[in-house]
Formats: sequence, C-alpha cells, structure tokens
Amino acid sequence: MGRFTRESFIIRDNDVLRDDYQPETLEERDAELDEYAAALRPVIQGWQPNNVFLYGVTGVGKTAATHDLLKELQESADQYDDVDVNIIELNCTGCNTSYQVAVNLVNEIRKPNHPLTNVSSSRAPISETGYQQKRVFRELYADLEDIGGTVLVVLDEIDNIGSDDDILYELPRARSQLDLDVKLGVIGISNDFKFRDNLSPKVKDTLCEEEILFPPYDAGELQNILRERAEIALYDDVLEDDVIPLCAAFSARDSGSARQALRLLRKAVDIAESEARAGGDAFVTEEHVREGEFQIQRQQVVEGMHSLTQHGQHVLLTVCQLAARGETPERTKAIYRRYQKVARKNGQEPLKRRRVHDHLSDLNLHGVLQLVDSSGGRGNYNEYDLDVSLSSALDALESEFGDLEGIRELAKKNGTLD
Repeated sequence: MGRFTRESFIIRDNDVLRDDYQPETLEERDAELDEYAAALRPVIQGWQPNNVFLYGVTGVGKTAATHDLLKELQESADQYDDVDVNIIELNCTGCNTSYQVAVNLVNEIRKPNHPLTNVSSSRAPISETGYQQKRVFRELYADLEDIGGTVLVVLDEIDNIGSDDDILYELPRARSQLDLDVKLGVIGISNDFKFRDNLSPKVKDTLCEEEILFPPYDAGELQNILRERAEIALYDDVLEDDVIPLCAAFSARDSGSARQALRLLRKAVDIAESEARAGGDAFVTEEHVREGEFQIQRQQVVEGMHSLTQHGQHVLLTVCQLAARGETPERTKAIYRRYQKVARKNGQEPLKRRRVHDHLSDLNLHGVLQLVDSSGGRGNYNEYDLDVSLSSALDALESEFGDLEGIRELAKKNGTLD
C-alpha cells in the first residue's frame, strides 16, 4: 500500500478532533453561556453595552463561547431596525503594549483578519511604528465613530499586554470622555488568572463590569466532549472502553483543558491508525493513549529546550536528577547548589543564581517545569517540579548529554520513574 492512499481504518474525519473545529453547540458550558448572554443582553435593547471580562485557563471554551454568542447576537440584532451591532476582534498575541494593541485595532478595522470582525473601512492600514500613541488613539477613535451604532471590541489573550494597560482604561471610557457617537463595549479574554488582580484599580473598575470565570473541565465533562467529537470523527466501535476516560483523566489531572484532551485523543488515534495501516488491529487502546501522552510530553520538552542555552539544559538535567531521587518539588536554592555540580562535571563554569532562576522560569513558561507555591516557617517561597514525565524529559536530554541510564536506574530504585 502506498504512503498517500486515502484508505483509513479508524479515522473518518480527523479535522473534527482538532481544537479549531467549531461544533454546532459548545458542550458543558451552559451555565457560563447563560451568564455571558445576560451580560450581553443590553446590546439587543439598544442600550450601552457592558464591558465583560472572561478568564480561565487555556482550552476551556472562552473564545468558542464568544464566537458562538456574538454570532447569535448579530443574527438577533438583524431583526431590529434600531440595533446595529458591529464587532472588532483582535488576538493580542504579540502585542505587549497598549500602543501595539491600538495599532492592530486600527489595522483590523481597515483590513480585517479575524473571523468575528464585520466592519470595513476605506482608509489604508497604518505602520506599526513611527506614530505617537495619542495619534494612533485618535485614528482608532475616528474609525470607531465612523462605524457607529454599537461596537463590541473583543481582545483575546489580553494578558499579553502585561502592565501597559492604558488602552484598557481608555477604550471603555472613550464614549463618555470624547463624546463619541458610538456605543462601545470591550470584551477582554484572559488565560491568566492573576492578570485581573494585577490591573490598575482604574482599569479594573472600567473593564471588569461583568466578570465570568470559565473553570477547568472535570473528567466527566471532558469525557462528554471527547465522545461527542469521536462519534463524528471516528468509525464505529474502534475505541476500546477505557480510551476516552483515560484521555479525560490525563487532562483533568493536569489542566482541565479540552484542547489538551483532544490533542491526546488525536495522537492516540494517529498511532493506532499507523499500526492498522501496517497490518495491525484497527482499534485504539489504552496503550495507544499512554504512548501518545509520552510522545506529547517528550515533544514538549524538546520544544522547551529549543529556547535554552547549554546552561539551561544543565538546569533541566539538575531537576531530573532531583526528581529521580524523589526530592522534588525543590526550592531554587537547593536546585542551584546541585546545578553548580552538574555544570562543573560537564566542563562549564556555573552561572550566577539569578540566571539559573531565569532558566527555571523559562522552563516553567514552556510547560516543562511547574512552579509550586509553598509556605515555610520563614514565609512563602517557590519550588519547582517536573511538569512532564521523568522518562520523557530524560529521552529529550539524551540527545544532548548521551546515555542517562544512571539517572533512570536511580529513579527505578526510588520508584520515581513513571
């Protein structure tokens, strides 16, 4: 059989298992959708919109809920002559200042790139550099007033702007402060629970009129989501009974993210499909799920290591050694002491403690390590632990350090090798 034939033993439509697939209904989010719809209801009355702030970890339905509800809102608004709903959507990834957000909003209006944006302008996009912030804000306000009616500005992944939150203060107040002939509302979506707490009080008062928490999915909810997708994506009777519960359990234990659970199911299905094409059974089993989880974690480590210097790799190796000994989570101070030995053993002069802390933070950002908040007799402090399996971390590190069988044997002796 050729490599590129259309024959498939397990998969009917793989796209349905992708996280960007839009199901007809958003599963397991009825309460949040009702609360969200109530916050948006003033729009259909022709009143000034509420500012809404959504928060929750990635993959729990915030963006999907926004897309579903705003499309429904537009369809409902079309029934009324006195309601004109316009939407501008912007994903703030890559925008770490208010200036950048404002420039990208102007350009989204003038050259739409996001699915919810339904406005248009004859004005040319502007350069991302070279303007004063006040000038960009004036351009934005002029465009908003030209649009008129009710304008909802959706700022997804809003936490990317960090502490430079001027635009989150200015936008909600623009109508009253500048006497704009437009009813303006802002919908902010954040994956960072702490972002709201770090907003300045003046921004919090204006942006967070309505706050909606999207909590992590539990294992039962994830099972329902996965079953709904699997019924469409896969042929009948190709999943063993424990496949979906295991995918859901892995995700619920980690993040409660539907995106993560779908990725794991898709990986398990891909492994099983490859085996079936090679003459194996056309079934997805628990072993496929576990192998998929291992491969995903190993790739996660590899991707995290791409941003590391050799010293960063030594830091990860240090945490692996501590994990093998059963000594994680561990404080930065203790990690640094062992790192110094690891670096010197590998012919490197150790970095200062501050730089090692930076590498730990980088590994945490990439999901390779997890930061554990702890309390001790002398107050609060941070500890680090692996956020992937020790086996997958060692597999990835062996490409840089060679055979790490000694650490594996130590982990087996201590019962820490997963």
